[in-house]
Amino acid sequence: MNYKHIAFLLCIVLITSCKHEPYSLSKIEGEQININDSLVLDEAIDNYIKPYRESINKDMEAVLSYAPETYSKTDGEFNTAIGNLMADAVFEQSNPIYKKRTGNNIDMVLLNHGGIRAIISKGNITTRTAFEVMPFENSIVVVELKGQQVDSLTYYLSKAKRAHPIHGLKLTLDKDFNIKEALINGEQIKKDKVYHVATNDYLYNGGDRMRFFQVNDSVHVLDYKIRNALLDYFKKVDTIKPIIDDRFIQIK
Repeated sequence: MNYKHIAFLLCIVLITSCKHEPYSLSKIEGEQININDSLVLDEAIDNYIKPYRESINKDMEAVLSYAPETYSKTDGEFNTAIGNLMADAVFEQSNPIYKKRTGNNIDMVLLNHGGIRAIISKGNITTRTAFEVMPFENSIVVVELKGQQVDSLTYYLSKAKRAHPIHGLKLTLDKDFNIKEALINGEQIKKDKVYHVATNDYLYNGGDRMRFFQVNDSVHVLDYKIRNALLDYFKKVDTIKPIIDDRFIQIK
């Protein structure tokens, strides 16, 4: 046996004879560091970013439209003016794109109540307004759903008891939150008919427990953000006039 073999055997003996105790976390310590005005401003960095900051602020304050009233997502029980505005804007801006690509029209729009993150205040509507109302990067997708899946969609809305924004769908509940009437474009929902439903990618992927979107015939990604649809809508409308209507109501 040569020296290499002896050295190798010694290593094996040493490794196997050692006892390794498992490591375990015993304590976590932390310290809060306050960020306040006491921090010294680095003028060189501030001067460097100043023109970019001013340019962005100028773009954000650009006036696009006008709101005659203040609109909030808490203004209605089952549908709100601001929610109706968002659903209508998504339809108006995305339907021409979808029609050009597929030859079909969007039948209805469904967004989520929680996706409305700010009010629209009375007065000028700016680019910043759109970013405040919709700060997320959610994009519009159109899902082809059979009537059976649309029935699951309407059942979800009847039990959610929230003002999820809709367009194209008219939903009426009775006093016990059962569906009294559900119409798409003024017609009864047909089980075997394919409906083209616009929503956002968050909901399509099961957000807010809207799992009915996953059982579909096809999905079309428009590569068009909800926020951009709002911006484009505001740019072409001098004064917005959203209202609470009868698209989603309860008869008590």
